[in-house]
Amino acid sequence: MVSLLLVVGLAVAVFVGFNIGGSSTGVAFGPAVGSGLVSKLAAALLMSVFALLGAATAGRGVIDTLGGAIVPSSEFTLLVSVIILLFVGLALLVSNTFGVPASTSMTAVGAIAGLGVATGTLQEPEMARIVGWWLVSPVLAFWICAVVGRYLYPYLDANFRIDRSSGPVLERDGLSVGLADGTSREEFVGTVAVVVVACYMAFSAGASNAANAVGPLVGSPEANLSTDLGILVACGAIGLGAFTIARRTLDTVGNDLTDLPILAALIVEVVSASLIAFLSWIDVPASLAVSATMSIVGLGWGRATRTTTIGDAVRGDAPEVSVDALAAETAPAGGGGGETDDAGEVPGLGEEDDDLLAEDLFDPGTTGRVIFFWILTPSLSFAASWALFQFVPI
Repeated sequence: MVSLLLVVGLAVAVFVGFNIGGSSTGVAFGPAVGSGLVSKLAAALLMSVFALLGAATAGRGVIDTLGGAIVPSSEFTLLVSVIILLFVGLALLVSNTFGVPASTSMTAVGAIAGLGVATGTLQEPEMARIVGWWLVSPVLAFWICAVVGRYLYPYLDANFRIDRSSGPVLERDGLSVGLADGTSREEFVGTVAVVVVACYMAFSAGASNAANAVGPLVGSPEANLSTDLGILVACGAIGLGAFTIARRTLDTVGNDLTDLPILAALIVEVVSASLIAFLSWIDVPASLAVSATMSIVGLGWGRATRTTTIGDAVRGDAPEVSVDALAAETAPAGGGGGETDDAGEVPGLGEEDDDLLAEDLFDPGTTGRVIFFWILTPSLSFAASWALFQFVPI
């Protein structure tokens, strides 16, 4: 006999997964949608499929972490599990209402940590390990992409730049499908590459975030919910969010943070997805939103600082990072224009022309809003959880 409380718990888990889908889809497919490579509908479908694949493989260990490693599973009564998931869902709903990709893992861990502190059962070594990786992963994302942007991006752009033509990439002629008029072979390869890497990000999001929706329920002895069933519930809800409220976060990541060309989208997706996939394999719940956005900012910052050498910076000649360094793509080698000279060579550090770059590198207001909600949502989740379990007998 299924208890009413378990039904409520599953409903709250769906609510949480729904908000996770809204947040994570924007992070995973924002660059691809912003670059005009896939539609929002296609992004939602791919997100649903690959999130399920990630949750069913690397995500199992993360579910175990949230279900019993931070706080012993004996603390997760059915009522406690429902309350924790409700805190997570409400905090994420606040972020999605403002169109910001929230840190679902931080929010979930914050709620569980609040329970642990209130009951004196917090596993401090495990919590320290998780927080340590939270501090390291965005720094790694920023500096990896900053190094790529400063030292490698112009050369990659000059030799492997992929221009995006207007209209569809493929067209149907009867039963055959071929490249559309105006679509080059390089554009088709680049389109496939960006979509494949976006699916890799969706895999990473499922591996890390499915646990946020069902981890406490799977860990609860009273719920008696298997990991497999929990994964299906979580990923079904993530898919629902991907098809609905994800449209706002797709706009935020794809259009507002920076104007990403195809090559930049590939770099951002590979770096952020690889970091989250690695952390999921070692059972650490981590934020794809944080890693992806820091990758965007790091790549653009590194790209903009090419106008200044390290020696100039030491002497106080800091670069002006109010330029659209990513959107100002380099022309292909030998093609003329862009940042290359007549021989198709990339200017060295400190030799690039500031006047070439026109718009803002990234919108500081949007970036600040994203960072604010990264801090706000887990803080609200922790504070509310701690206060309830500390002062209310449950």
